[in-house]
Amino acid sequence: MAKSRVRLGKSDLLVSRLCLGGNVFGRSADEESSFAVLDAYYAAGGNFVDTANIYASGRSEEIVGRWLAARKPAGVVIATKVGLHVAEHALSRQEIRKEVEGSLRRLGIETIDLYYAHKDDPDIPLEETMTAFGELVAEGKVRYLAGSNYSADRLAQALEVSRALGVPEFVGLQPHYNLMERTEYEGALADLCAREQLGVMPYYALAQGFLTGKYRKGVRVESSHAEAALRYLDPVGEAVLSALDQISAQRKVAPAAVALAWLAGQKAVVAPIASARTVSQLSDLIPMMELELADAEMEQLLLVSSQRVSA
Repeated sequence: MAKSRVRLGKSDLLVSRLCLGGNVFGRSADEESSFAVLDAYYAAGGNFVDTANIYASGRSEEIVGRWLAARKPAGVVIATKVGLHVAEHALSRQEIRKEVEGSLRRLGIETIDLYYAHKDDPDIPLEETMTAFGELVAEGKVRYLAGSNYSADRLAQALEVSRALGVPEFVGLQPHYNLMERTEYEGALADLCAREQLGVMPYYALAQGFLTGKYRKGVRVESSHAEAALRYLDPVGEAVLSALDQISAQRKVAPAAVALAWLAGQKAVVAPIASARTVSQLSDLIPMMELELADAEMEQLLLVSSQRVSA
């Protein structure tokens, strides 16, 4: 069943409102499970898959590539990243050109739809990085470029450098942003993205799984993310879960879908990124693609989570 598409920034990429994260593929989800999740996501109308050259040491890209070859899905937008694979010079021209070839080979495609700088590299001049990215676009290896983990100042500089050089600029940003982590994105960075019409795809959209509602006092959860998620289980976190429970009961969807729908309604956000190890987990996320929260519901979640922002 086809879902509505949203335009990613100034690009011509039309993507589903939920971006499927591939960080679990080849790590906590084996290939069979990963294929099942990808199949279910595509069948539900999803078309936006996010991976990276470092996820599971490249196995995530390989699994996505084998799925693309086996299923030949129409209209799927593939995003991957470069820039966390080495400690030094990660965004140098040499490293970018080497790594893009590896990603293309593992994915089994000729062109990457969206190629991210995974993390800012202050040791490499932006002129070198953006020129190298521009070469990939000119050569047809990449369609569009985006940044991840950039500050407002550095993102603005990257856009300015691209324009001065006359090379392709970032059309999107992938920041750390969710109901429990708002300070990094909200403010100058969100304002810049809105002003520059950048599409925003937040990662850790469910706060390491905390916003699924499975982490509660007295409940033991076996997960590699448990320690990170449990740090949110304080009075503010409990208030956020309570609000999610209330809205999800009224809407007859899982708390995770409500949390993602809230995020999708924020400034410049195009598609939150969330991953699933199983089809069952994915089924809790899918409803967000059509879920529009009322203003009162958006405000309720904003208010309870604001206690963490102001703390």
